[in-house]
Amino acid sequence: MKRIELGHIAGLRLTAHPSAWLTLLVIWAVLAVIGVSVLNLPVGAAVVGGLVAAVLHYASEMVHQLGHSIAARQTGYPMSGVAFWGPLGLSVYPKDEPALPGRVHIKRALGGPLLSLVLTIIGLLLYLYASGTFTLGDAEPHLAPVIIWVSLFFFLDNLLVFTLGAFLPLGFTDGSTILHWWGK
Repeated sequence: MKRIELGHIAGLRLTAHPSAWLTLLVIWAVLAVIGVSVLNLPVGAAVVGGLVAAVLHYASEMVHQLGHSIAARQTGYPMSGVAFWGPLGLSVYPKDEPALPGRVHIKRALGGPLLSLVLTIIGLLLYLYASGTFTLGDAEPHLAPVIIWVSLFFFLDNLLVFTLGAFLPLGFTDGSTILHWWGK
């Protein structure tokens, strides 16, 4: 299927495979159902919270890719784009890029998880602030739990998917790139 053009950010051409749109809807729906059935949120609050969390997931992916882009520019071999597919994104490099030493590939691979670590810390701080700030006596009793749970999702998503998960050697992750180029 043809990729959908999303525009440009920081000099990167952004595209999305239809699977990214479908996955966004699935994440939204699953989180809304969890909000209603597990967290006992009102349906409207769960639907809005699920949408916000799903959008934050893709925003976190974009920040992760920007980390790769920053590192790639520092090596002198920049990225040309980001292709979103399913729940993740793919760093796109020029097709005519020359053969590069392993250290260049490793540095570019480390850029994403490092910037995701910054988001993880921000997510933790947001969660700690939200969970310590809101009480049951707040004027918006249905809003407080949504903010708390969305901030917890943001923290855990960045920690488990974009920071630690990026190092799992799954064949398409930063960890696989690092293992492949280590010592070369």
